[in-house]
Amino acid sequence: MDKRSELGKIGEDITSKKLEREGFCILHKNYRKRSGEIDIIAQKEEILIFVEVKMRRKPLFDLSYLIVPSKQKKIITVAKEYISRYDHSDKICRFDVALIEGTKDNHKMTYFENAFTEAEYY
Repeated sequence: MDKRSELGKIGEDITSKKLEREGFCILHKNYRKRSGEIDIIAQKEEILIFVEVKMRRKPLFDLSYLIVPSKQKKIITVAKEYISRYDHSDKICRFDVALIEGTKDNHKMTYFENAFTEAEYY
């Protein structure tokens, strides 16, 4: 595993633990389809969240710039496929973003609920 993938996994683990502390159940990590990937899919009661995680040791710029509209569209497309495949049409869906700076043991997370919506693109 290269350093970037390793760092990404650490970020996903940090985010998953945060969500679990908040009562979410992690359904999938790194859910991949031809059209893209979703880092974390989690559920708490009727809420289903799709989370994009970005982690950098020393970011050179604001990490939110990495979640560009084309990336958001890919996440939405994969989420729609997921909802259909696993029959989650009765759930309230949300797209969140976790931005993490630092290391596994010394980090700062900024978490955005409802970071973007499908309505912005369709």
